[in-house]
Amino acid sequence: MIHILIIHGPNIDLLGMRERNIYGKMSLSRLNQLIRERAKNLGVEVKISQSNREGDIVSLIGKTKNWADAIIINPAAYSHTSVAIRDAILAVNIPTIEVHLSNIYQREAFRQKSLTAGACVGLILGFGLQSYLLALEAAVNIIKEKSKKCS
Repeated sequence: MIHILIIHGPNIDLLGMRERNIYGKMSLSRLNQLIRERAKNLGVEVKISQSNREGDIVSLIGKTKNWADAIIINPAAYSHTSVAIRDAILAVNIPTIEVHLSNIYQREAFRQKSLTAGACVGLILGFGLQSYLLALEAAVNIIKEKSKKCS
């Protein structure tokens, strides 16, 4: 079975309450439910975590190296500031996809640079909750392609 770690970064726990014009009305629990449903349909096991703390996210990435076949991460504001999360992604050498609910390139100039994206195999943004679901499908395809090359 394919194992995928989903990491929600800072303030994602406030979905449905914060900046609804950008992030919509959906709660984090509803988003997680939709992720689990899609994962089940794809035959994938997911672990979902959310943290507002950079160090917790770094630790989570490191601890999952023996479990996860792929990581989907929304580093949120840490995308623009965290060399530590970038380094953790590179250290574990697990295919990682960065997601954002909003299109960071349509937002403030400081949000238009992601330090973490360069450590990832891909970036999906601007599709709201669909960003996560598209990332799940992409991760499964990446893992399947990787396993074909190894066999």
